[in-house]
Amino acid sequence: MAPAPAPEGTEAASAAEASPEAPRVLTEAESRPLFELADGGKVVALTIDDGPHPRHTPEVLALLERHGIPATFFLIGENAADRPDLVREIAARGHHIGNHTWSHPDLRHLPDDAQVREELTRTSELLGGITGTAPTWFRAPGGDWAPRTLRMSKELGMRPMGWSVDPEDWAEPGTDVILGRLMKEMRPGAIVLTHDGGGDRSQTVAALTRFLPSLIDSGYRFTTPQA
Repeated sequence: MAPAPAPEGTEAASAAEASPEAPRVLTEAESRPLFELADGGKVVALTIDDGPHPRHTPEVLALLERHGIPATFFLIGENAADRPDLVREIAARGHHIGNHTWSHPDLRHLPDDAQVREELTRTSELLGGITGTAPTWFRAPGGDWAPRTLRMSKELGMRPMGWSVDPEDWAEPGTDVILGRLMKEMRPGAIVLTHDGGGDRSQTVAALTRFLPSLIDSGYRFTTPQA
């Protein structure tokens, strides 16, 4: 027996679902890196780079859950490909997921635009496929906001996000040093940079364990910037 004809419009709907969405058009203001929040008041944004990591990402997620804090995770494509379960868990817990390139290169030293584009598009396609939502934020490794990087981010419809508080936890200077830098640099509207991947981040987790409740006790609120 021949299959029944599909309801009218079904094929068109399926084709639309299969087709990738066109990149959104950014304004000139949206195309420039965001370094500070404009919300006003004691509001900060916590961002976490270089994951997902099999040990430290679950630790950070548990800590955020305990205090009811939303965060933005800038994920590396290679790591996300190895841990799609953690990508889904980050999204399921209501956190934002951003594009942090596929392999974390210094984009300035890539030989041509095509390789820069591949670093970004490959990551967005993977993250979108895992979570159902393509990233709307992009962070360049090392904060490389060269003209080529910004142009590519704009062409792909992703807003660039920088930071204003950097404890340099990636260097593993010690928990007390990380905590001291965070507390010293903290101010309303700050975008805080920390890491859950790229190495042993136990010092970062330990510092956040003390830092986050201290900020809450001081009257700070946490937000995830809207793209």
